Amino acid sequence: MALKFTTSYLRDSLDLFRHYKQLAERAMAQVADEELFTELDEGSNSIAIIVKHMAGSMRSRWVDF
Repeated sequence: MALKFTTSYLRDSLDLFRHYKQLAERAMAQVADEELFTELDEGSNSIAIIVKHMAGSMRSRWVDF
């Protein structure tokens, strides 16, 4: 994706969000469903937990300014 920046911060932000969302969805599609919940070791989080935390963080930053 060739990024094109405009004078609209909101439009640029949404375009970039959609780009990274698509990258994440393609990456997760390469993993079996049960592997989304696999923790590689005691100190790591599964893909599912990382996505859950990222969604919560993004929600708190983009809602109720």
